[in-house]
Amino acid sequence: MPDPQAVSAAVAKLYDTYPFPPEPLLDEPPPGYNWRWNWVAAYNFCTGQKPETDKVRILDAGCGTGVGTEYLVHLNPHAEVVGIDLSAGALEVAQERCRRSGADRAQFHHLSLYDVEQVPGTFDLINCVGVLHHLPDPIRGIQALAPKLAPGGLMHIFVYAELGRWEIQLMQQAIALLQGDQRGDYRQGVKIGREIFASLPPDNRLVKREQERWSLENQRDECFADMYVHPQETDYNINTLFDLIDAAGLEFIGFSNPRVWELERLIGKSPELMEQAKGLSDRQRYRLVELLDPSAITHYEFFLGRQPLPKADWSSDEVLLTAIPERHPCMDGWDSRCLFNYDYQLVNLTETEWQFLKACDQNQARHTVQEIFFDVPLGLEGVRSLLNQQLILLTPAKK
Repeated sequence: MPDPQAVSAAVAKLYDTYPFPPEPLLDEPPPGYNWRWNWVAAYNFCTGQKPETDKVRILDAGCGTGVGTEYLVHLNPHAEVVGIDLSAGALEVAQERCRRSGADRAQFHHLSLYDVEQVPGTFDLINCVGVLHHLPDPIRGIQALAPKLAPGGLMHIFVYAELGRWEIQLMQQAIALLQGDQRGDYRQGVKIGREIFASLPPDNRLVKREQERWSLENQRDECFADMYVHPQETDYNINTLFDLIDAAGLEFIGFSNPRVWELERLIGKSPELMEQAKGLSDRQRYRLVELLDPSAITHYEFFLGRQPLPKADWSSDEVLLTAIPERHPCMDGWDSRCLFNYDYQLVNLTETEWQFLKACDQNQARHTVQEIFFDVPLGLEGVRSLLNQQLILLTPAKK
């Protein structure tokens, strides 16, 4: 097994050479949103209801150049946000990024994820994107993070998948072979990788996959280096992924891109196959999806949680009528009748849906669904439709 300290030093050297992500620094808040980085939206996704407070602590574990950290600050105006990273060079960029855009509430610590216990206190939301798969020991990493998650807290994780990154693995090995004992010279590795792509026939499988999936982002050397010359990468399948998840000792809440994991989109045309799949466990269904559609599964993004976490049930008409609705915080194009929802899908609202959303948007008086119906008779099924599309958030009535 490679020396963990040597691997960590090699990873730090890569990101000191090519600080990542390489998004430009702005003198204003970043455009758009990622709802997974919005505490209220993420909590609603995981529990079906609005959290009791937005005054939370958030940890960006492996923050890199602070692209996610910056969003976490701007999307959570009442939160305390802390970022940690192994690379001093990346942290310098992160600090400057947040200073320039006004995200000056962010605090940063130069720490390995293994040493996260040195950060005081626990966190309501832990964001760990693109980090665990670059650790020498990912299980040790997730076990270091788990105790920092507060009761009722959420952890959002993103790691690589082996099936959708098969061609990347081959190119990584090819570059390493050609570099020989110069592996670790990341600028040379990028040069060799680009030469390979330029030399291979256009119908080569590695070239075709690069062109159809990755080439736009890989125009930047930072992205090319992160993908093809990284000194440490662990790629997962569903079975090994849940080994990692189980090691954390936290609850698996679900994938944050659930449509990808719907078996119906692949074999829904066959009632016989769908019936055959009914006896499968959730994990077996996930495995079947990635086996049938491997190129679509390039990564896994999911939420873990620590109890107590409520699970709202809005099936009762009485419970729904007495709930307090608000407009979802992640929308682009409001208050148009045609807008993008939390997942940047286009939504066309009916006149009545639009009027109901306007009432929710202006609901400082905390009117219930039933009270709003006096002015906007959308009906319970209409409310449930908005709820299922995550266009509204609901707070249960106080008991």
